[in-house]
Order: sequence, then structure tokens, then C-alpha cells
Amino acid sequence: MDVGLVTRASQPRAVPGRPSMAYQAVEGGDATGQRHYRLLAEMLTSLIAGTLAEPGEAAAQVGREWGRYLTEQPAPYQRIAAPAAIAALTAILEEIGFAPEAVTGGTRYELRLRQCPFREVAETHRAVVCQLHLGLMQGALEQMRAPLTAGRLQPFAEPSLCIATLEPSRSPGQPRPAN
Repeated sequence: MDVGLVTRASQPRAVPGRPSMAYQAVEGGDATGQRHYRLLAEMLTSLIAGTLAEPGEAAAQVGREWGRYLTEQPAPYQRIAAPAAIAALTAILEEIGFAPEAVTGGTRYELRLRQCPFREVAETHRAVVCQLHLGLMQGALEQMRAPLTAGRLQPFAEPSLCIATLEPSRSPGQPRPAN
């Protein structure tokens, strides 16, 4: 019971005396031990950074795929407005652990990511991890058919702050807006 492998419950009795106890194994209770997810993340990001010709682009592509996967697609022909897309993207990033804050100023939108859930790995492998995060935002906005995309991610703009700049997306066949 101390390590969470079983639960205990007293059983009702029809006669006086101490209640009997029943023990039941906890499902998945044999999966004890310390986890080393940071080590796994370090191993995988170092593999990507050290073996691929363009590790940042590969990470961005993986991020886009996962961003699409984590996002609900709207009904056919339904378009989402920029504020709703930003709110949905903010919710996704909040769930992952980024502590995002949306900042708008006219037609300029920023997401201020106040906490990186992968900070230690990102400090070592910024080109991979930060591109993965940028791709995740791009894929999510694309899946929503949002009028925005994540154009740029400024990692560690401050010690505990990354800034994603959201800009108008281009529709198929439409040129990218001039910078």
C-alpha cells in the first residue's frame, strides 16, 4: 500500500467483531520507479541535432504534424476569426504547460510564453526544441484554418519568456503578405 501497488477496503460484517479487510491490486501498479523523461528528451534532441542535415526544419515539420493532431478541425468551409484562433491556440499551449499570454495591438498579435515545459532541453538544443514549438503553433493554426500563422518565435527574449509573433497567413494561391 505504501508504494501504491494495492488498495485496502474494509468489508461489511453481519456479526460483531473487527471488520475484515480486502486488498485489491492497482491497475498499472507494477509500473513503479523513477522516470527519466528529460534524459529521453536530451537523447532524442541530440540525435536530431547531430545527425540530420537540417534539424530545425525537421523539428518544425514534426511540430506542425503534432500541432494539427492536437487541434480540433472546424467543419468544412467554416472559418475561424483571429481572436477565436488565438484563444484556441492559447488553450492548447496552456494544457502543454507554456503559461501563455495573448497580447494584441491592432493587427499585431503576440503570444508570450512565460514558462517552457522543456526549458532545460531547450537551453541545450534551442535550434531543435524551439523550432518544434514554432511548428506546433503553425500546425495548430493551420488545422483551425485560422487567418494567422506563427511567423516567428523569439526564444528566451527574457530569462523566462519566449515570444511568438502571429501574422496573417496566406491562403493557397495567395502571395505571402509583404513584411
